[in-house]
Amino acid sequence: MSSQGKGPPMSPRFEGRVAIVTGSGGGIGEAYARALHAEGARVVIAELDAERGQAVADDLGEGALFVPTDVGDPASTDAMATATVDAFGRIDHLVNNAAIFGDMELAGLTTVDYGYLDRFLQVNMLGALHCTRSTMGPMGEVGGGSIVNQSSTASWMGIAGFYGLAKAGLNFLTSSLAHELGWHNIRVNAIAPGPTGTAAFDRQVPEAFREPLVASLAIKRLGQPDDHVGPVLFLLSDEARWITGHVLAVDGGQVTRI
Repeated sequence: MSSQGKGPPMSPRFEGRVAIVTGSGGGIGEAYARALHAEGARVVIAELDAERGQAVADDLGEGALFVPTDVGDPASTDAMATATVDAFGRIDHLVNNAAIFGDMELAGLTTVDYGYLDRFLQVNMLGALHCTRSTMGPMGEVGGGSIVNQSSTASWMGIAGFYGLAKAGLNFLTSSLAHELGWHNIRVNAIAPGPTGTAAFDRQVPEAFREPLVASLAIKRLGQPDDHVGPVLFLLSDEARWITGHVLAVDGGQVTRI
């Protein structure tokens, strides 16, 4: 059979790159870390749960590193960035995935404890800012990079309480940082997952609510972590080199905006 018309094999999109994925000890974040590693990146598993984070890094093997990280603490995210550069020499990509969700308290904006709300917003909204500020210097030193924030369709729903508040703030943060960091050749985008079947989702959403939730979607099934991998890798990659400040809904048609 002739091989005419066949080009050279494509290199993995992230070969030679270094990516940090926060909250990647399980769930969607773990799926991101595994996919980046499979496409050639050296990956930092930045995770608060040491046992889970180390397990993912050990399973990935060479080119993976667990770094204990509390994204709600700027000193911890600074240490995360330093450990990454010390181990791998550079930072090219950041996925701000870490969030309080699976064990999130159920309360309204008018009833949530103020101390809990402060901690929640430090992690779920300002955590992305802390990580960005910690990594933007090393990214700039290698000529730029890309960041993807993990938002949610809850950011567009007025019924999601302080979770939606944090994600709406994250959307604004994405747009604002895209303009601030564009001068440094650092792109900042976000994805907004819809309802996705994870252990955290199972803990938060009672069985009785799942059938009507799925029925409301244009694509009649829950999302899976792998449904979000392709969009995130695209936004991180050079294929999206002229896309910044964008929030992409990956939600089976849960939210439609005209």
